[in-house]
Formats: sequence, structure tokens, C-alpha cells
Amino acid sequence: MESPSKTEAQAPEERQKRKGADFRRKGREFAMQFLFQADHDDEHRNSAADMALFWSQFDELCPHPQGRRIEKARAFAERIILKAVENKPMIDAKIEQFAKNWRLERMGCVDRNVMRIAVTEMLFFDDIPPVVSINEAVETAKLFGSESSGSFVNGILNSVKDSLDRPAREPRGGG
Repeated sequence: MESPSKTEAQAPEERQKRKGADFRRKGREFAMQFLFQADHDDEHRNSAADMALFWSQFDELCPHPQGRRIEKARAFAERIILKAVENKPMIDAKIEQFAKNWRLERMGCVDRNVMRIAVTEMLFFDDIPPVVSINEAVETAKLFGSESSGSFVNGILNSVKDSLDRPAREPRGGG
């Protein structure tokens, strides 16, 4: 019997990585929806009660399968949301620094919030390489934004990435 090829041997590990990326992608989508909603609300939505209300409304309006993947996605979304809300002035300033001739309030709501998530990850989530945050932001912008959202978001976030004092393609610390 032949031994499995290298790609066959790595298949379970690769599938596991994709599953991990899958719950994070869903978490980013949840976070974008929360931040989008908060942008359209006069009050800042940053308390535990606001988060509970969001999830309650979300479950009611968008039925989806429950399970470990969704639980992990929600937990990841909440980590992003809390950091993004806590550091919003700094994150917005970083985006505006590289958004030539664009004020934040003139940007599309989806684009603005997708970039907030990516910048939050680049600044505060050492386990996520910046290029991953950018790629995920571009995909989310394409899914929820306008025809030009992907390239708009990509341009600004690449400039943010280039300004960082960390590796672009590795988690901080190289591990």
C-alpha cells in the first residue's frame, strides 16, 4: 500500500484551519452588522445590554443554525466589537490618516465598519496577521458593500498595514 501524499496527509490539518477561518469570518460579519447598526443609532451601543439586544434581534430576524461554530463566531465578534468600541477614536484616526480626501463620515457605512474591524485586528489581535485582516475585510466589503468597496477598503488598509511595526504575514511574535 502506498503512503499518502504530502497533500493528503495535510488535508485534515488544512480542513481544521479552514474551519477556524470559517468561524472567524462569520464573527467578522456579525461584528460588521453590530457596528453598522450602531452607526445608525444616536446612542453608542457599547454596553452588555446593547450586545444582548443585538443578539436577541439577530436571532429573531436572521434564524441560523446553532452550534459550536456559531458560539465561537459570536465570541469572536464580541471581542472585536468591544475592542473597536473602546478604541474607536484611535481606530477612526488611523483610517482617516490613510483615506486621502475622504472624511470618515463620507465613507459608506459598510466600508467604514469593515475597515474598523480590520484595523482593530491589526492593532489589538496579535494572533491574526495583518494581511489576513485585509483579505477578510475586502471579502466582507464585497459581500455587503458596493461594487467598488473591495478596492477602496484594500487601498486604505494596505496603507495602514505598511505603517505598522509588525510582520504583515505572521502573527505578532512570529508564532
